[in-house]
Amino acid sequence: MDRSYAEPLDVRAVAAVAHLSEAHFIRSFRAAFGETPHRYLQRRRVERSMFLLRETDRSVIDICFDVGFTSRGTFSRTFREIIGETPSSYRVGNGPMVAPNCYQMWATRPVVAAGWRGDRAVLETPPQRRPPSMRSSPSSLAKEKTSDDHQTQRRLHHGPQQGRGS
Repeated sequence: MDRSYAEPLDVRAVAAVAHLSEAHFIRSFRAAFGETPHRYLQRRRVERSMFLLRETDRSVIDICFDVGFTSRGTFSRTFREIIGETPSSYRVGNGPMVAPNCYQMWATRPVVAAGWRGDRAVLETPPQRRPPSMRSSPSSLAKEKTSDDHQTQRRLHHGPQQGRGS
């Protein structure tokens, strides 16, 4: 699907390649990718159109047909649903990129399909290192482990400790 994004989607043929029924293929695809094959293809077409809108001076209608949409209305509606603005306004606000392609793909990937609704994922900060005074030394860890092992062995041999005075 990624290579032939401009071609019409034949879910039955793709499902046959995977040796699955059409319905099972769609359910499995949604479980794996979080969207139906049709929506995935639409998103890939919109990603490609974003690149063409930024990097070329071709008309919106030409780009629409080149990426596989069959009507400008469907293209504009789908583009707006995924990106949040029309193709024409996207072109005005986004000029050519000078970053490497892998960074361009990351920065411009529509995130609605992943369920983030326009917010980029927040990367977790790496865990902070503990000051040397708070770090455990290997010998203190060994003592704690030995003590825990001893208590476990005692419980296994003697059973749980009963309260005194009973």
